[in-house]
Parts: sequence; C-alpha cells; structure tokens
Amino acid sequence: MHRHASESINQADALLFGRVTYEMMESAFRSPNVKQVGQDQEDLFTRSINAAKKYVVSSTLKHVDWNAVLVHGDLDEAVRQLKSESGNGLFLGGLKLPLALAELGLIDEYEFVVHPRLAGYGPTPFAGLSKFVNLKLVDQMTFDAGAVAMRYVPRN
Repeated sequence: MHRHASESINQADALLFGRVTYEMMESAFRSPNVKQVGQDQEDLFTRSINAAKKYVVSSTLKHVDWNAVLVHGDLDEAVRQLKSESGNGLFLGGLKLPLALAELGLIDEYEFVVHPRLAGYGPTPFAGLSKFVNLKLVDQMTFDAGAVAMRYVPRN
C-alpha cells in the first residue's frame, strides 16, 4: 500500500489537500517529525510526501510551508487553473475537498482502496453529494494484505 501511494504521489505534479488533511499529513510525515527514515515501504511514502509540491485549500490558514502553497479565492477557478498548469495531474486527498470538487465535476479519476477490516464508524466519503456520479472501472490492484485499490473515471 505504501509503495502504491508513493508511486501515485511521485507521478503527480502536486498534491491538493484541504486544511485538515494537510495538517494531519504534515504532523505525521514531515521529516523533522519522523524519527528515522529507512528503506521500508512506509519510509518510501514519507520521502515521497515530503518531497512533493502541495497546494492547500483553506480559508482559515494564513501561512503554510512544507513545500506548500495556499489556494485562495473561488475553488472552481483556482482548481481549473492548477489543472491547466499540470502535466501529470494532481493527487487529491481528504473528505471535504473531494466532495466539493466532485460537485464541481473537477475530478478526472477516482481511486478507492478497500481494506479488509470492518470498523463500524468513521467518515463516509462523498456524504451529501447532490447528484450521482456514474463511474467506469479502469484498473484494479490487490495488495498482499488483502486490500484492493480500484481506479475509476466518470462516465460522460
């Protein structure tokens, strides 16, 4: 899983996070916060996310660092501009921001990873979406631990 996530981050031009996801990822993976980075798969992810350019959508943050730039203003306009500058695409994470971008029709590809664990609690991705987004499966990958990553594109 960590190798797959590292490869996805490395292929993207930048990461696009909302405030909560940015702060969570920064606190967990920013180099000074990580005790020692070795050669295992989680360490590869740590190196990838530390090196990646990041855009942070927030109306409350005044400053970001960790290779990050704040995105202000109209979300639709700002993300369209970032996408027009992008060559390989943006890697998106979080809950609220993907919902907002799905509403705007700005997500070109979705990846869902199903883990073999029933939790019985937690956030529901895309809760509150105002319309159906019909998807077409374009790829899937099964990991050794039993998780399955499925990539979809919106059907037009």
